[in-house]
Amino acid sequence: SPAMHPVRMLVLTPTRELADQIDQNVQNYIKNLPLRHTVLFGGVNMDKQTADLRAGCEIVVATVGRLLDHVKQKNINFSKVEIVVLDEADRMLDMGFIEDIRTIMQMLPKQRQTLLFSATFAPPIRKLAQDFMNSPEQVEVAAQNTTNANVEQHVIAVDTMRKRNLLERLIVDLCMNQVIVFCKTKQSVDQVTRDLLRRQIAAQAIHGDKSQQNRLETLNAFKEGSLRVLVATDVAARGLDIAELPFVINYELPTQPEDYVHRIGRTGRAGADGVAISLMDEQEQKMFEAIKELTGSTIEVERIEGFEPSWWGNPAETAAAPAASTRNRRERSERSERPPREARQRDSRNERQTERATDPGAACGKIAGRSRRSRRERPQCALLQPNYGA
Repeated sequence: SPAMHPVRMLVLTPTRELADQIDQNVQNYIKNLPLRHTVLFGGVNMDKQTADLRAGCEIVVATVGRLLDHVKQKNINFSKVEIVVLDEADRMLDMGFIEDIRTIMQMLPKQRQTLLFSATFAPPIRKLAQDFMNSPEQVEVAAQNTTNANVEQHVIAVDTMRKRNLLERLIVDLCMNQVIVFCKTKQSVDQVTRDLLRRQIAAQAIHGDKSQQNRLETLNAFKEGSLRVLVATDVAARGLDIAELPFVINYELPTQPEDYVHRIGRTGRAGADGVAISLMDEQEQKMFEAIKELTGSTIEVERIEGFEPSWWGNPAETAAAPAASTRNRRERSERSERPPREARQRDSRNERQTERATDPGAACGKIAGRSRRSRRERPQCALLQPNYGA
């Protein structure tokens, strides 16, 4: 009963998947202890959750919305809560849960221990800590807003319409057997997933419009290795803990630079190495600059031969164009002075070879096609797989 097993620890999370993962970990932690636990999230029937609460649980892991549903139905009592954990606090703020969090915190005993976890520490997070905590101690596992040193980061400039082809090349040519692909919207997630399936690449989507059962089945398939590509939005994939996930691809750069830190934090976990690759089109350059400013990183923009963007490196147009007659005379003069076609082709080849040899942005070389011949002759790409155990 709740009297015998009152709620003593409350863990709040922004997403269902994160709540479920934390609850699984709690189950392992307390397997030899006389403690009960339950998890509360939306998208499923409340009956089992209600039965668990009325039977009594010392540890409750919950999403904010579903917890308030149980509060309204008077299924839970907070009077004995000793520990409160706000996990992924910055994401809960981004999702607009701040007022709901305030409502919950006001129901809790004043004498309690409060722990707040966040991958970033922006001013709103500091304000949250000041509001809900008494003289809090700040513990940094890593410097604020920095990326994991174990993650090798690449940013590839590419035209928007060529992202899908480049995505397939990266997955196939780098032998990505397990990769999370991030998109900004649910629509993009569905489009990319359909395109990968048409190309015979095992992929599934995960976002807020999917049922909870579908999301859990997709996550389990990905963890077990039967699913090659998980295409996800930021919210759906927040807090996912995949052991030794080798690759993350940002198909679209996030609008909020803090989300970049969270995205690439899915790889390179627990001391393992990882690779994060971002595909940047012309409209995403400002987002990339914001990411560099937040993280203090100096990531060089790369280009892959065969996927060079049309917008990269084009000279700015002059403000005043020459008169038409002058331009025509100059063009006629240049045509008359051109070398023969064979010489022009030879010079062009030499220039391209020189450019590839000196341009650090072309370090990847050409990613080979899918013909048998190209597979045999495929050159080494600079985007190497992570070297585990080295």
